[in-house]
Amino acid sequence: MMKIIGLTLLGIIVLLGIVWIGEGNAFFLYKVFAPAQAAVERQVFEQTKSYNQGMIQTLRSEQLQYENGDDKTKDMVASYVWGQYADYNQDTLPENLKNFMSEVHNRLKK
Repeated sequence: MMKIIGLTLLGIIVLLGIVWIGEGNAFFLYKVFAPAQAAVERQVFEQTKSYNQGMIQTLRSEQLQYENGDDKTKDMVASYVWGQYADYNQDTLPENLKNFMSEVHNRLKK
């Protein structure tokens, strides 16, 4: 009887060990490859037409606020715009928005 109980417990322990190894391996693979997959997905997203059009529309709105604002408003808008668009590929912007970004950058350097 003790032999059967011992073998049953050993079988349960071995089964739990196999499950733990499998799940641990899945966690390790997720931990390693998930950040790389997320980075690729982000790069693909940033190349979409809707993302770029949305960024341009928002920047045009900020440009309008900047142009119609007083010095304090211009400082706040410039700081916000530079924070939001510093990593954005400005080569894709229309010429007037590139000039606006240059003006914002120059205002922040003062």
